[in-house]
Amino acid sequence: MQRDARIYVAGHRGLVGSAIVRQLQAAGYTQLILRTHAQLDLTDEAATRAFFEAQKPEFVFLAAAKVGGIVANSSYPAQFIRENLAIQTNVIHSAWLSDVQRLLFLGSSCIYPKLAPQPMRERDLLTGPLEPTNRPYALAKIAGVEMCWSYNRQYGTKYLAAMPTNLYGPGDNYHPTNSHVIPALLRKFHEAKAVGAPQVTVWGTGTPRREFLFSDDMADACVFLMNLADDRYASLLGSDETVTGRFEPPLVNIGVGEDVTIADLATLVAKVVGYAGGIVYDTSKPDGTPRKLMDVGLMKAAGWQARTALEDGLRVAYAEFTQP
Repeated sequence: MQRDARIYVAGHRGLVGSAIVRQLQAAGYTQLILRTHAQLDLTDEAATRAFFEAQKPEFVFLAAAKVGGIVANSSYPAQFIRENLAIQTNVIHSAWLSDVQRLLFLGSSCIYPKLAPQPMRERDLLTGPLEPTNRPYALAKIAGVEMCWSYNRQYGTKYLAAMPTNLYGPGDNYHPTNSHVIPALLRKFHEAKAVGAPQVTVWGTGTPRREFLFSDDMADACVFLMNLADDRYASLLGSDETVTGRFEPPLVNIGVGEDVTIADLATLVAKVVGYAGGIVYDTSKPDGTPRKLMDVGLMKAAGWQARTALEDGLRVAYAEFTQP
């Protein structure tokens, strides 16, 4: 991407999108195209198409999505599948109509089977049942991967799907019930500390293992991918399975390559927050997938790896959460 390239970041106010904007601005990119939801509803096909026709972006980071934790996914499954399908369908199709050079579609590690071999490889996609608590969201994201693959096959586009592991960082959602695990724990321990609560209750058994990636590292990986040389980038775009006989989707995992238990995470969050009380586990609540660790071999082979240690990232996130 040239520094004066026209770059559209869809979902620029979200956790990932805002980090991508910071990364691009720090690198000197001067023509960022940004729209809030109020300015552009990406579920509106006509409005999305008109926007692309008028703005003519050369590169697109598709970070816009309806996201949430276990409670939100379980409570609003219809909204999660409908809105995500609409957003990605409209953006990807409009990108093709407007001759976008490269598009990076951002998904989630929940696209992989609930009991996928660990660490999860890109070729593990579609090899088993999904985790039921977020299946509607996962299926929408799988459809996005397939859409990138299909447009590449039929139209010769250069659309790549990047699947991050669990993300956290500045700009996260700290809603009391609809947030992901790290912001939920940061808020819970912060509030317990403020009132002097003797203990904090954490959902589940504490035994599931999760991998966590700092949002600024994710943004760095995204910009890195978009700037790969043509031959290296093309090698990640998959192949036509009907020709090669190989299952190679245009998909790359982005993670740190190591995980922790939820219990260890809770202990670390308590340390970062400065909470000295006890931690108990409500085993009546769901654990979700037993383990979710990404195989990050493709990114390492391309020359990228995460740099932010979990405790360091948690301290940055907590400082942002508590600032006035």
